[in-house]
Amino acid sequence: MDSSIVGRQFPPVGPYLVSAEKVREFATAIGWEYDSVPPTFPIVLAGASMNAFLDELGLELSLIVHGEQRFAYERPLADGDELTSTLTVASLRQIGGNDIIGTSTTFTDASGDLVCTATATLVHRGAAA
Repeated sequence: MDSSIVGRQFPPVGPYLVSAEKVREFATAIGWEYDSVPPTFPIVLAGASMNAFLDELGLELSLIVHGEQRFAYERPLADGDELTSTLTVASLRQIGGNDIIGTSTTFTDASGDLVCTATATLVHRGAAA
C-alpha cells in the first residue's frame, strides 16, 4: 500500500436514521439494556464507510484484522438523528509485510454538526504474512 493514501478522505456515507427500532436491535445484539443509544452504535454506519474505503482501494475484507476502535463524542446520539459518516485515512505504516492503517471517521447530523469521531486501527495482512 502506498503512503499517498494518508490524508485521503473518502465520499460520505448516509444519511442513516438513528431509529428506536435500529437502536433496540443493536442494543439487544450487544447485551445493552435499552435505555439510551449505546456508545458503540456508530459502528453500524462506520462499517459502511469502511466497506466503501476497502472497495475503492481493492482491499479484501478477509485480509483485514480490526485492531482498535475508539469513539469521541461531541454530544450523545438520540433517536431521530440522521447521521452521515466520512472516513479519512489518518496514518499508514508497514510492519512485517502488513499495512497498519489508522482511520478517522466523522459523524455529522442533518445540520452538518459534528456528533462523534471514531478512530480505528486496521491491520491489512500482506500476501507473505
